[in-house]
Amino acid sequence: MLSNLRIKNDDNVTILTGAGISAESRIRTFRDGNGLWNEHRVEDVATPEGFRKNPELVWKFYKARYKQLSEVEPNPGHYALVELEKKCNDDFCLITQNVDNLHKLAGSKNVIEMHGTLVNCYCSNCRSYYSMSEIDMELPIPLCEHCNGRLRPNIVWFNEIPYELDKIHDVLSKTSILIVVGTSGQVYPAAQFLYYVKRNGGYTIGVNLEFTHDSSVYNEFHKGKSGVILPELINQITQI
Repeated sequence: MLSNLRIKNDDNVTILTGAGISAESRIRTFRDGNGLWNEHRVEDVATPEGFRKNPELVWKFYKARYKQLSEVEPNPGHYALVELEKKCNDDFCLITQNVDNLHKLAGSKNVIEMHGTLVNCYCSNCRSYYSMSEIDMELPIPLCEHCNGRLRPNIVWFNEIPYELDKIHDVLSKTSILIVVGTSGQVYPAAQFLYYVKRNGGYTIGVNLEFTHDSSVYNEFHKGKSGVILPELINQITQI
């Protein structure tokens, strides 16, 4: 028995996911010793300044990350969260720090991608949006068909403000159960979400390979792979 919690009809359930759940799908993550990030300085490929200085390098980096998406697929952890959403209906929101689109690919509907997504880009001049699949990836720096401005990946870089923070705050203010999956909880503002919900009396659950908070912040913590733990955990907590 993983948990004694049972979700009630009046509960509002929020999920926060990080790189750990994607790593189980073989997505190379920020802290991987052999990952894409290890080959570049963060300042060069993940900041507005880096893009202004060398947009060709930035695009080369994100083209490689986008190509990787065709080589991976959602894992059982992603699919377990889809089943949880089906049972919670409108009282559910999934907030992800990941940009790989795997939650939506698995079938999750109410998803907030607070750090953007690799599957589209936008013009840094006129803000026109494009799907990555419709732009010319052969160009060193893809250009906007409307104004000829430089396109940039739809990714929130360091020193930029995450997307939909007002909506996230509204969701968290109503959250009675928060499940944090595959994240160290060290990056702000997501690092504050757990404490905010806990302070408001919400029930908090952690699922991660390593415990990264003080013991008081979680009502329960499950150490291990999310793809193994989540299917059983969600089956238990949704039993009436």
